[in-house]
Amino acid sequence: MPGPLADRVAVVTGGTGALGQAVTLRFLSDGAAVAVPYAVRAERDRLYQRVAAADRDRLVMEPVDVTDLEAMTPFAASVVAARRKIDILVAGVGGFAGGSLLETDVDTWKRMLDLNLTSAFSVAKAVIPRMVEARYGRVVIIASRAVLPPAGGFIAYTVAKAGVIAFAQALAQETREHGVTVNAVLPSTMDTPANRAAMLDSDRKGWVPVEAVADAIAVLVREASAHITGTLLAI
Repeated sequence: MPGPLADRVAVVTGGTGALGQAVTLRFLSDGAAVAVPYAVRAERDRLYQRVAAADRDRLVMEPVDVTDLEAMTPFAASVVAARRKIDILVAGVGGFAGGSLLETDVDTWKRMLDLNLTSAFSVAKAVIPRMVEARYGRVVIIASRAVLPPAGGFIAYTVAKAGVIAFAQALAQETREHGVTVNAVLPSTMDTPANRAAMLDSDRKGWVPVEAVADAIAVLVREASAHITGTLLAI
Protein backbone atom coordinates (compact mmCIF):
# COMPACT_ATOMS: atom_id res chain seq x y z
CA MET A 1 0.00 0.00 0.00
CA PRO A 2 1.50 3.38 -0.96
CA GLY A 3 2.43 5.76 1.84
CA PRO A 4 0.67 9.08 2.52
CA LEU A 5 3.41 10.99 0.66
CA ALA A 6 3.76 8.64 -2.30
CA ASP A 7 4.72 10.53 -5.47
CA ARG A 8 5.45 13.71 -3.49
CA VAL A 9 8.79 15.50 -3.79
CA ALA A 10 10.26 17.23 -0.74
CA VAL A 11 13.19 19.56 -0.08
CA VAL A 12 14.43 19.39 3.51
CA THR A 13 17.06 21.95 4.50
CA GLY A 14 18.97 20.99 7.61
CA GLY A 15 18.06 17.46 6.60
CA THR A 16 21.30 15.94 7.90
CA GLY A 17 20.97 17.42 11.40
CA ALA A 18 19.30 15.72 14.36
CA LEU A 19 15.76 16.90 13.60
CA GLY A 20 16.39 16.95 9.85
CA GLN A 21 17.36 13.28 9.81
CA ALA A 22 14.15 12.37 11.62
CA VAL A 23 12.13 14.38 9.09
CA THR A 24 13.98 12.94 6.09
CA LEU A 25 13.59 9.37 7.30
CA ARG A 26 9.89 9.92 8.05
CA PHE A 27 9.25 11.38 4.59
CA LEU A 28 11.08 8.50 2.90
CA SER A 29 9.10 5.95 4.91
CA ASP A 30 5.90 7.77 3.88
CA GLY A 31 6.87 7.37 0.21
CA ALA A 32 8.26 10.79 -0.74
CA ALA A 33 11.36 11.55 -2.76
CA VAL A 34 13.60 13.83 -0.67
CA ALA A 35 16.31 16.30 -1.70
CA VAL A 36 18.66 17.49 1.04
CA PRO A 37 21.20 20.30 0.66
CA TYR A 38 23.93 19.71 3.22
CA ALA A 39 26.99 21.43 4.68
CA VAL A 40 28.72 18.77 6.80
CA ARG A 41 29.93 15.63 5.02
CA ALA A 42 30.02 13.54 8.21
CA GLU A 43 26.35 14.31 8.87
CA ARG A 44 25.54 13.42 5.28
CA ASP A 45 27.26 10.05 5.71
CA ARG A 46 25.42 9.32 8.97
CA LEU A 47 22.07 10.01 7.34
CA TYR A 48 22.86 7.81 4.35
CA GLN A 49 23.75 4.92 6.67
CA ARG A 50 20.35 5.21 8.37
CA VAL A 51 18.35 5.12 5.14
CA ALA A 52 16.87 1.76 4.18
CA ALA A 53 18.37 0.32 1.01
CA ALA A 54 14.95 0.33 -0.65
CA ASP A 55 14.58 4.08 -0.05
CA ARG A 56 18.00 5.27 -1.22
CA ASP A 57 16.95 5.83 -4.82
CA ARG A 58 14.47 8.45 -3.56
CA LEU A 59 17.11 10.45 -1.64
CA VAL A 60 19.41 13.06 -3.17
CA MET A 61 21.97 14.99 -1.13
CA GLU A 62 24.15 17.79 -2.48
CA PRO A 63 26.56 20.24 -0.79
CA VAL A 64 24.85 23.64 -0.89
CA ASP A 65 25.08 26.84 1.15
CA VAL A 66 21.43 27.28 2.10
CA THR A 67 21.97 30.91 3.13
CA ASP A 68 23.03 31.77 -0.42
CA LEU A 69 20.14 32.31 -2.83
CA GLU A 70 22.49 32.00 -5.81
CA ALA A 71 23.34 28.48 -4.62
CA MET A 72 19.81 27.46 -3.63
CA THR A 73 18.20 28.50 -6.91
CA PRO A 74 20.09 26.01 -9.12
CA PHE A 75 19.64 23.32 -6.45
CA ALA A 76 15.86 23.76 -6.61
CA ALA A 77 16.04 23.78 -10.41
CA SER A 78 17.95 20.50 -10.39
CA VAL A 79 15.29 18.88 -8.19
CA VAL A 80 12.55 19.99 -10.58
CA ALA A 81 14.56 18.79 -13.58
CA ALA A 82 14.93 15.35 -12.02
CA ARG A 83 11.49 14.98 -10.39
CA ARG A 84 9.37 17.51 -12.35
CA LYS A 85 8.14 19.35 -9.23
CA ILE A 86 8.63 20.24 -5.57
CA ASP A 87 5.56 19.61 -3.40
CA ILE A 88 6.98 20.00 0.10
CA LEU A 89 9.53 22.28 1.71
CA VAL A 90 10.83 21.99 5.25
CA ALA A 91 13.13 24.88 6.17
CA GLY A 92 15.08 23.42 9.06
CA VAL A 93 18.50 25.03 8.96
CA GLY A 94 19.31 26.89 12.16
CA GLY A 95 21.84 27.56 14.85
CA PHE A 96 22.03 28.78 18.45
CA ALA A 97 24.24 31.27 20.26
CA GLY A 98 23.74 32.58 23.77
CA GLY A 99 24.48 36.04 25.07
CA SER A 100 22.77 39.27 26.06
CA LEU A 101 23.06 42.41 23.97
CA LEU A 102 26.15 43.45 25.94
CA GLU A 103 27.75 40.05 25.32
CA THR A 104 26.86 39.73 21.62
CA ASP A 105 29.24 40.90 18.92
CA VAL A 106 28.20 41.81 15.40
CA ASP A 107 29.56 38.60 13.90
CA THR A 108 27.36 36.49 16.19
CA TRP A 109 24.39 38.71 15.37
CA LYS A 110 24.91 38.27 11.63
CA ARG A 111 25.55 34.53 11.96
CA MET A 112 22.27 33.98 13.85
CA LEU A 113 20.32 35.98 11.27
CA ASP A 114 21.97 34.10 8.39
CA LEU A 115 21.52 30.61 9.80
CA ASN A 116 17.98 31.02 11.08
CA LEU A 117 16.28 33.71 9.01
CA THR A 118 18.22 34.26 5.79
CA SER A 119 18.30 30.50 5.23
CA ALA A 120 14.49 30.38 5.40
CA PHE A 121 14.20 33.30 2.98
CA SER A 122 16.70 31.79 0.55
CA VAL A 123 15.09 28.38 0.28
CA ALA A 124 11.58 29.84 0.15
CA LYS A 125 12.61 32.23 -2.61
CA ALA A 126 14.10 29.33 -4.59
CA VAL A 127 11.24 26.86 -4.11
CA ILE A 128 7.92 28.62 -3.55
CA PRO A 129 7.60 30.23 -7.01
CA ARG A 130 7.49 26.70 -8.42
CA MET A 131 4.76 25.77 -5.95
CA VAL A 132 2.75 28.86 -6.85
CA GLU A 133 3.06 27.98 -10.52
CA ALA A 134 1.84 24.43 -9.79
CA ARG A 135 -0.84 25.73 -7.39
CA TYR A 136 0.20 23.22 -4.76
CA GLY A 137 2.68 23.28 -1.91
CA ARG A 138 3.23 22.48 1.74
CA VAL A 139 5.83 24.56 3.59
CA VAL A 140 6.94 24.06 7.19
CA ILE A 141 9.49 26.36 8.80
CA ILE A 142 11.21 25.44 12.06
CA ALA A 143 11.13 28.19 14.69
CA SER A 144 11.44 27.85 18.48
CA ARG A 145 9.08 27.78 21.45
CA ALA A 146 11.77 29.55 23.49
CA VAL A 147 11.25 32.88 21.68
CA LEU A 148 7.48 33.13 22.10
CA PRO A 149 7.32 35.53 23.83
CA PRO A 150 10.79 36.93 23.00
CA ALA A 151 13.32 36.07 25.68
CA GLY A 152 16.51 37.72 26.86
CA GLY A 153 19.87 36.07 27.39
CA PHE A 154 20.26 34.86 23.81
CA ILE A 155 19.17 37.98 22.02
CA ALA A 156 20.54 37.31 18.52
CA TYR A 157 18.91 33.88 18.42
CA THR A 158 15.66 35.26 19.87
CA VAL A 159 15.38 37.98 17.26
CA ALA A 160 16.29 35.63 14.41
CA LYS A 161 13.73 32.98 15.38
CA ALA A 162 11.07 35.61 16.10
CA GLY A 163 11.75 36.83 12.57
CA VAL A 164 11.24 33.28 11.32
CA ILE A 165 7.79 33.23 12.94
CA ALA A 166 6.83 36.57 11.36
CA PHE A 167 8.21 35.40 8.00
CA ALA A 168 6.12 32.21 8.11
CA GLN A 169 2.93 34.06 8.99
CA ALA A 170 3.43 36.73 6.33
CA LEU A 171 4.30 34.10 3.73
CA ALA A 172 1.13 32.17 4.59
CA GLN A 173 -0.89 35.28 3.74
CA GLU A 174 0.93 35.73 0.43
CA THR A 175 0.52 32.13 -0.72
CA ARG A 176 -2.87 31.04 0.59
CA GLU A 177 -4.66 31.90 -2.68
CA HIS A 178 -2.20 29.76 -4.65
CA GLY A 179 -2.81 26.38 -3.06
CA VAL A 180 0.28 26.69 -0.86
CA THR A 181 0.22 26.36 2.93
CA VAL A 182 2.91 27.75 5.23
CA ASN A 183 3.15 26.80 8.89
CA ALA A 184 5.77 27.17 11.60
CA VAL A 185 6.63 24.45 14.09
CA LEU A 186 7.97 25.66 17.44
CA PRO A 187 9.70 22.88 19.38
CA SER A 188 10.79 23.37 22.95
CA THR A 189 14.14 21.83 23.93
CA MET A 190 14.70 18.80 21.72
CA ASP A 191 16.48 15.67 22.86
CA THR A 192 19.52 15.77 20.58
CA PRO A 193 23.17 14.82 21.10
CA ALA A 194 24.16 18.50 20.87
CA ASN A 195 21.67 19.57 23.54
CA ARG A 196 22.69 16.71 25.82
CA ALA A 197 26.33 17.75 25.51
CA ALA A 198 25.56 21.43 26.10
CA MET A 199 23.23 20.85 29.08
CA LEU A 200 24.77 17.95 30.97
CA ASP A 201 23.01 18.66 34.26
CA SER A 202 19.55 19.42 32.85
CA ASP A 203 16.42 17.43 33.64
CA ARG A 204 15.53 15.88 30.27
CA LYS A 205 12.08 14.67 31.31
CA GLY A 206 10.31 17.42 29.35
CA TRP A 207 12.60 17.36 26.33
CA VAL A 208 10.94 16.63 23.00
CA PRO A 209 12.04 13.64 20.90
CA VAL A 210 12.93 14.69 17.37
CA GLU A 211 10.63 11.93 16.09
CA ALA A 212 7.66 13.68 17.74
CA VAL A 213 8.48 16.88 15.87
CA ALA A 214 8.85 14.91 12.63
CA ASP A 215 5.42 13.36 13.24
CA ALA A 216 3.84 16.82 13.51
CA ILE A 217 5.58 18.01 10.35
CA ALA A 218 4.41 14.88 8.50
CA VAL A 219 0.80 15.81 9.31
CA LEU A 220 1.18 19.40 8.13
CA VAL A 221 2.64 18.41 4.75
CA ARG A 222 -0.09 15.96 3.76
CA GLU A 223 -2.58 16.83 1.05
CA ALA A 224 -5.42 16.66 3.60
CA SER A 225 -3.91 19.61 5.53
CA ALA A 226 -4.87 22.10 2.83
CA HIS A 227 -6.84 24.28 5.27
CA ILE A 228 -4.07 24.58 7.87
CA THR A 229 -1.92 27.63 7.11
CA GLY A 230 -0.39 30.45 9.11
CA THR A 231 -0.36 28.21 12.19
CA LEU A 232 2.26 28.28 14.95
CA LEU A 233 2.41 24.72 16.27
CA ALA A 234 4.17 24.53 19.64
CA ILE A 235 5.56 21.13 20.55
